[in-house]
Amino acid sequence: QVQLVESGGGLVQAGGSLRLSCVASGPIFYVNTMGWYRQAPGKQRELVASITEGGSERYANSANGRFTISRHNARKTIWLEMNSLVPEDTAVYVCNAEIYSEVLASTCQEQWGQGTQVTVSS
Repeated sequence: QVQLVESGGGLVQAGGSLRLSCVASGPIFYVNTMGWYRQAPGKQRELVASITEGGSERYANSANGRFTISRHNARKTIWLEMNSLVPEDTAVYVCNAEIYSEVLASTCQEQWGQGTQVTVSS
């Protein structure tokens, strides 16, 4: 029912920029914190950035100063603006959201998107 769909991934050269988007849809009662994780081969999945419903942002040390997360509550959408990309940013970026479904509004459910590939070449 509830799903998250990411888009915007692709191949860019080092120093370039990219903007990812994630849209939540389905029988949603309320969307709390949303964020972006990334998974690279041989590495643990890490939280890149998150943003609360009120707009409070948090960034991983590796992304701080280069990435910006934003959201539009009515559209149930978040974006991740990535600048000054480096090869180490190469990974599958996955959208995450804490969602209260209309089916079970009193319980928060962790939702994950399918991921979008970001590749940064030298």
